[in-house]
Amino acid sequence: MDYLFFIFAAMKLFNTQDGNLLKKQMIADNTPRKTISFYKYCPIKNVAFFRNYLYHHLALLAVKGRIYLSVEGINAQISIEIENEQQFINFLNDIDFLKNIRLNSAIEDNGKSFFKLKIQLRDKIVADGITDPTFNPSNTGKYLNAQDFNTIIDQEDTILIDMRNHYESEIGHFKNALLPNVDTFRESLPVIVESLLDKKDKKIVMYCTGGIRCEKASAYMKHKGFEQVYHLEGGIIEYKRQIENLSLPNKFLGKNFVFDERLGERIGSEIIAQCHQCGNVCDTHTNCLNEACHLLFIQCKTCAAKYLRCCSDICAQVNTLPIEKQRALRKGKKIGQNIFKKGRAELPFMKK
Repeated sequence: MDYLFFIFAAMKLFNTQDGNLLKKQMIADNTPRKTISFYKYCPIKNVAFFRNYLYHHLALLAVKGRIYLSVEGINAQISIEIENEQQFINFLNDIDFLKNIRLNSAIEDNGKSFFKLKIQLRDKIVADGITDPTFNPSNTGKYLNAQDFNTIIDQEDTILIDMRNHYESEIGHFKNALLPNVDTFRESLPVIVESLLDKKDKKIVMYCTGGIRCEKASAYMKHKGFEQVYHLEGGIIEYKRQIENLSLPNKFLGKNFVFDERLGERIGSEIIAQCHQCGNVCDTHTNCLNEACHLLFIQCKTCAAKYLRCCSDICAQVNTLPIEKQRALRKGKKIGQNIFKKGRAELPFMKK
């Protein structure tokens, strides 16, 4: 396959078009699409080559989305034209470690979740902060389908843990779950282990969006000496599909946060969160339109109109300036400090 190196070297294997233009094109395009996510923990030897191989073939299938690759595996969230779906599945099946992989289909979806293809190389497909060389991520806990999950979380000796971040669980979570007050997955692992050291005789059940985080977390809990460890296979996305297909009771409250243009999909009918600006009932996430802020927070329609879809009066004022003026104000400054605070920035308007 050495000849492929020369072929890929001569090809454009990354996007060079303006993102705003691509987004407008996607919105205007009426081609039926669907949103799919999948992941696989599996050693990949030549990650850079595999990245180029994927980009070349997925671009030919008009796939859009975000894919992370590392020596430990693949983590993908994509949008694909429905007419190309079978070709896409056939392509995956031709790759040994991706053959017959479970594909999670989005729930509330028009397929316009991504507008460009982006494949990145990372140290890990999920940043976990684990440095112990003896840790084996493949030694996971037991998978649970939706029916078994519903049964076990009602048992008295079960501890249910949400392995997502606070801004995700804020708008939706399973009833009686422990909700770690963390910004990132890597922060959650030591916090959870430390809080449960005296509960190693309990059943530990974990869940996340699509399964990738709680799968690694379940292996970490076993590594730390917990024996009865379980996790929801396919995460909240697959849980929703199964309870609908099997007419099972839904034990999830509210909305499932997703990492694409939609920022959320409805699971339960309840709205359990509040607008961060006025405090009214709301579970709609948005990003501040001021490019020097871009804070992710919850905003109702009334406040979106009042603050011009920004997080504050200051950002709204900046966003009305000419683009050249905005760029001049940002020049030489650290403009991203609020992006990853995810609704917990220390700003005067923020409801506590």
